[in-house]
Amino acid sequence: MYPSTTNPPVGERTRWALVAVLAANMLVDALEVSATLVALPAVGADLGAGAAGLQWLVSGFAAGFGGLLLLGGRLVEGLGRRRVFLAALLVFAAASLAGALTDSLAALTATRVLKGCCVALTAPTGLAIITSAVPEGAARRRAVSLYSLFGATGFCAGLLLSGLFTGAGWRWTLAFPAPVALLLLAAGARLVPRDVRDSGVGATGVRGGGVRGPGRHAAVCGAALTGAVLLLVYGLAHLAGPGREPARAAAAFAGAALLGTVFVAAERRSPRPLVPPVLLRHGPLLRSALGAAALNGSYVGFLLVASLHLRETGRSPWQTALVFLPAAAPLALSALHSARIAVRLGPARAVAAGAVLAPLGYALYPRAPDADPRWTVLLPATACVGAAFALAFTALHLQATGAVPARLQGAAGGLYQTFVQAGAALTAAPVAALYTVGRAPALCLVTVIGAAGACVALGGLAPAARAAAAPPPPNHP
Repeated sequence: MYPSTTNPPVGERTRWALVAVLAANMLVDALEVSATLVALPAVGADLGAGAAGLQWLVSGFAAGFGGLLLLGGRLVEGLGRRRVFLAALLVFAAASLAGALTDSLAALTATRVLKGCCVALTAPTGLAIITSAVPEGAARRRAVSLYSLFGATGFCAGLLLSGLFTGAGWRWTLAFPAPVALLLLAAGARLVPRDVRDSGVGATGVRGGGVRGPGRHAAVCGAALTGAVLLLVYGLAHLAGPGREPARAAAAFAGAALLGTVFVAAERRSPRPLVPPVLLRHGPLLRSALGAAALNGSYVGFLLVASLHLRETGRSPWQTALVFLPAAAPLALSALHSARIAVRLGPARAVAAGAVLAPLGYALYPRAPDADPRWTVLLPATACVGAAFALAFTALHLQATGAVPARLQGAAGGLYQTFVQAGAALTAAPVAALYTVGRAPALCLVTVIGAAGACVALGGLAPAARAAAAPPPPNHP
């Protein structure tokens, strides 16, 4: 996703050690959401926080992730991949430790936002380092497959590790990424190759000429986008439920609209906008991004509701983790074959199948106030949701970027992932607010969001069918 800068060649002896470090970091990045979801009830019990406050630990991370993705590419351009990657790892470790030690929900939320910002830098930058350090061909395909596999299995790993650590105390769940990140930082300092900007030598040959900031317009856009998403989350959190405060919600929405205006104005004035205007007119990209936002948002909202409900019915963190496994395992098990499955079915059909299965799974989850969910009741719901993600997630990405010109692939990927994370951030808040009223209203909203994603996905079937049936263009000499 991030633009590449030229790296000196990496020796064969260190190449796979480098890939292992970057893949392990991707696993840590991916497990952040699932680990926190399992630990939420324990955090709430210890800090005296309800669902409306706890959702910030999920939405804050997603807002930081989505808000910084577009700016992150410019940071890498100006500062170099190695410098950005290692700095983000260090901050991630510090934020993990600070979150584990704090007794304040506000401070804990701030660490989650900061960790989301760090992941927005390390995840795509790690992939860019791999594609630069590993020669094109079979070796690179194996390296990228390993990287993707670790990312897909990270969610499952987070569930299991959180089930283990949260039993001893939720602080262990939030702290365990810190030493892992420090180990990866030490290994990365030895293995991640320097590029031209990392060496401090610019294109003119003058030392220091290669190090520059992301640019004023880009910095303003990144800050405005992150702030707008956070304000939208705040407004949505105060729009329903016992904590309903219309005046605060209206003020937050007005602030978000103002920051959105700042973002648009800075983009229009920038000689190099973060989002090229042509992408905003690209139908398949926007349709896939909206579908992915609905899928990811409803998925996270569903697991948020299930986590709180399972704790209320006396399930331990370990039991909650095991209940969630069917919702996460299909993506991990199919990670190496997901692109092949999507191509065989056709991305539009795979997306539509997944988008229909997801709301079906949400609808199957028990809604009765006194429901004591048994494994036999929960398994159909979580299995449908897991199958939906396995079918649709990779296909959505292929559908989003498949028709985008090569020169715009990086920007298109950044815009797509921003939608994915914004979907999670903007769904968790109203779902948590409704959960304070009852589980049924919260699940109803999750199902509606999932169904909206299904409608978007099904709308893509007709254009795909027309494109497949259209006669090939005439050959020209």
